[in-house]
Amino acid sequence: MGGRQRPPRARTPRQGRPADNGGGRVTSRVGIARIEGFLAWEAEVAAAERDARAFAARFPWLPDVERESLEQAYAADRLRYAEEVVDRAVGRCRRLAARYRAECRRICARWAALCLTVTLAAALFAVLPAALRG
Repeated sequence: MGGRQRPPRARTPRQGRPADNGGGRVTSRVGIARIEGFLAWEAEVAAAERDARAFAARFPWLPDVERESLEQAYAADRLRYAEEVVDRAVGRCRRLAARYRAECRRICARWAALCLTVTLAAALFAVLPAALRG
Protein backbone atom coordinates (compact mmCIF):
# COMPACT_ATOMS: atom_id res chain seq x y z
CA MET A 1 0.00 0.00 0.00
CA GLY A 2 0.96 3.63 -0.28
CA GLY A 3 2.41 5.77 2.50
CA ARG A 4 0.96 5.75 5.96
CA GLN A 5 -1.50 8.35 7.10
CA ARG A 6 -0.22 10.81 9.66
CA PRO A 7 -0.92 9.94 13.29
CA PRO A 8 -3.35 12.10 15.27
CA ARG A 9 -2.05 15.58 16.03
CA ALA A 10 0.49 15.74 18.81
CA ARG A 11 -1.03 17.01 21.99
CA THR A 12 0.91 19.50 24.08
CA PRO A 13 0.89 19.39 27.87
CA ARG A 14 -1.12 22.01 29.71
CA GLN A 15 0.56 25.38 29.90
CA GLY A 16 1.91 26.39 33.29
CA ARG A 17 2.59 22.83 34.37
CA PRO A 18 6.21 21.94 35.11
CA ALA A 19 7.76 19.59 32.59
CA ASP A 20 9.62 17.76 35.33
CA ASN A 21 9.28 17.54 39.09
CA GLY A 22 12.93 16.81 39.71
CA GLY A 23 12.67 13.05 39.46
CA GLY A 24 11.82 12.81 35.79
CA ARG A 25 8.49 11.16 36.50
CA VAL A 26 6.34 13.62 34.54
CA THR A 27 8.66 13.48 31.55
CA SER A 28 8.84 9.69 31.58
CA ARG A 29 5.05 9.36 31.90
CA VAL A 30 4.58 11.68 28.94
CA GLY A 31 7.16 9.69 26.98
CA ILE A 32 5.49 6.39 27.80
CA ALA A 33 2.09 7.82 26.84
CA ARG A 34 3.52 8.99 23.51
CA ILE A 35 5.03 5.56 22.83
CA GLU A 36 1.71 3.90 23.69
CA GLY A 37 -0.11 6.33 21.41
CA PHE A 38 2.34 5.66 18.59
CA LEU A 39 1.98 1.89 18.97
CA ALA A 40 -1.81 2.13 19.13
CA TRP A 41 -1.85 4.26 15.98
CA GLU A 42 0.48 1.84 14.15
CA ALA A 43 -1.82 -1.03 15.14
CA GLU A 44 -4.79 0.93 13.76
CA VAL A 45 -2.89 1.58 10.50
CA ALA A 46 -2.03 -2.12 10.19
CA ALA A 47 -5.65 -3.13 10.87
CA ALA A 48 -6.94 -0.59 8.34
CA GLU A 49 -4.55 -1.90 5.69
CA ARG A 50 -5.47 -5.52 6.46
CA ASP A 51 -9.20 -4.77 6.28
CA ALA A 52 -8.70 -2.75 3.10
CA ARG A 53 -6.99 -5.72 1.43
CA ALA A 54 -9.81 -8.01 2.56
CA PHE A 55 -12.42 -5.58 1.22
CA ALA A 56 -10.65 -5.16 -2.12
CA ALA A 57 -10.33 -8.94 -2.43
CA ARG A 58 -14.14 -9.07 -2.76
CA PHE A 59 -13.73 -7.51 -6.20
CA PRO A 60 -11.50 -9.97 -8.08
CA TRP A 61 -12.54 -8.61 -11.47
CA LEU A 62 -10.86 -5.23 -10.77
CA PRO A 63 -7.47 -4.65 -12.35
CA ASP A 64 -4.59 -4.55 -9.86
CA VAL A 65 -4.17 -0.78 -10.14
CA GLU A 66 -7.84 -0.14 -9.37
CA ARG A 67 -7.82 -2.68 -6.52
CA GLU A 68 -4.80 -0.93 -4.99
CA SER A 69 -6.54 2.41 -5.40
CA LEU A 70 -9.62 0.98 -3.66
CA GLU A 71 -7.42 -0.34 -0.83
CA GLN A 72 -5.80 3.06 -0.37
CA ALA A 73 -9.14 4.88 -0.35
CA TYR A 74 -10.62 2.39 2.14
CA ALA A 75 -7.61 2.63 4.47
CA ALA A 76 -7.52 6.44 4.22
CA ASP A 77 -11.24 6.71 5.06
CA ARG A 78 -10.89 4.37 8.00
CA LEU A 79 -7.84 6.21 9.36
CA ARG A 80 -9.58 9.55 8.93
CA TYR A 81 -12.51 8.19 10.93
CA ALA A 82 -10.16 6.76 13.60
CA GLU A 83 -8.48 10.16 13.92
CA GLU A 84 -11.88 11.83 14.38
CA VAL A 85 -12.73 9.31 17.11
CA VAL A 86 -9.44 10.03 18.88
CA ASP A 87 -9.99 13.79 18.60
CA ARG A 88 -13.51 13.48 20.06
CA ALA A 89 -12.21 11.35 22.93
CA VAL A 90 -9.44 13.86 23.66
CA GLY A 91 -11.97 16.69 23.64
CA ARG A 92 -14.23 14.79 26.01
CA CYS A 93 -11.29 14.05 28.34
CA ARG A 94 -10.31 17.72 28.36
CA ARG A 95 -13.88 18.80 29.15
CA LEU A 96 -14.10 16.25 31.97
CA ALA A 97 -10.72 17.30 33.37
CA ALA A 98 -11.80 20.96 33.36
CA ARG A 99 -15.05 20.06 35.08
CA TYR A 100 -13.26 17.98 37.72
CA ARG A 101 -10.70 20.76 38.34
CA ALA A 102 -13.54 23.26 38.83
CA GLU A 103 -15.31 20.88 41.20
CA CYS A 104 -12.11 20.32 43.15
CA ARG A 105 -11.56 24.08 43.47
CA ARG A 106 -15.15 24.48 44.69
CA ILE A 107 -14.74 21.75 47.31
CA CYS A 108 -11.41 23.19 48.46
CA ALA A 109 -12.98 26.65 48.80
CA ARG A 110 -15.82 25.20 50.88
CA TRP A 111 -13.38 23.38 53.15
CA ALA A 112 -11.27 26.52 53.54
CA ALA A 113 -14.37 28.53 54.46
CA LEU A 114 -15.45 25.86 56.94
CA CYS A 115 -11.98 25.72 58.55
CA LEU A 116 -11.83 29.51 58.77
CA THR A 117 -15.31 29.64 60.32
CA VAL A 118 -14.44 26.98 62.91
CA THR A 119 -11.16 28.73 63.73
CA LEU A 120 -12.85 32.11 64.14
CA ALA A 121 -15.62 30.58 66.27
CA ALA A 122 -13.05 28.83 68.49
CA ALA A 123 -11.10 32.09 68.88
CA LEU A 124 -14.29 33.99 69.66
CA PHE A 125 -15.33 31.44 72.29
CA ALA A 126 -11.83 31.56 73.78
CA VAL A 127 -11.78 35.39 73.98
CA LEU A 128 -15.42 35.97 74.88
CA PRO A 129 -15.31 34.67 78.49
CA ALA A 130 -12.25 36.80 79.25
CA ALA A 131 -13.93 39.88 77.73
CA LEU A 132 -17.10 39.30 79.76
CA ARG A 133 -15.13 39.03 83.07
CA GLY A 134 -13.18 42.18 82.58
